[in-house]
Amino acid sequence: RPPPNPPPPLPHRMQTVNQAASPAPLAIGTPTVKRRLLAMVYEAFLLIAVEALAVFIYIFVTGNRQDPAYRAGLMIFLFLVTGAYFVHAWSGSGFTLAMKTWRIKVVQVGRARVPLKNATIRYLLAWGWFAPALALGALLDFHRAAQWAAVLLAGLAAWGATALLDRDRQFLHDRIAGTRLIALPKAGKKK
Repeated sequence: RPPPNPPPPLPHRMQTVNQAASPAPLAIGTPTVKRRLLAMVYEAFLLIAVEALAVFIYIFVTGNRQDPAYRAGLMIFLFLVTGAYFVHAWSGSGFTLAMKTWRIKVVQVGRARVPLKNATIRYLLAWGWFAPALALGALLDFHRAAQWAAVLLAGLAAWGATALLDRDRQFLHDRIAGTRLIALPKAGKKK
């Protein structure tokens, strides 16, 4: 009896995940850039609530002091709180509430969960969305909201374009961190 023909290879943007309840692997693709950007907008609204609570706690603990050192301390505190929020979500379930809503998950191929180290690297590298634009705005001493909006939009577009240049449509921070985003199927539907 001749050996069975192997299945055709999956497109480079598809990945297989074994499901415990299903004997056949399930093909899971990369979410579109549009879907990821919409999830990021939703994430921004959720993050406002997390950071508002963090600001309240910081003001309560510091007695609302306004010295430059306390203002810098607040920025550092918000950076750490935001990092804890994302790193905890990505290394735990693989998604934040916004990502779950949009059925997007962060994974590392070959692992059940994203390791804490990789989630931390992903968080730090994801600042590529904003850090270059913030540095440029500070360097050029921007004061008007329109100037900041223009440089931030240009930075967001440039970082977002990294997914269009990647063969698997992954953002640069995912490629470097060894993680990837996958699109989860709708509940109750099988592909």
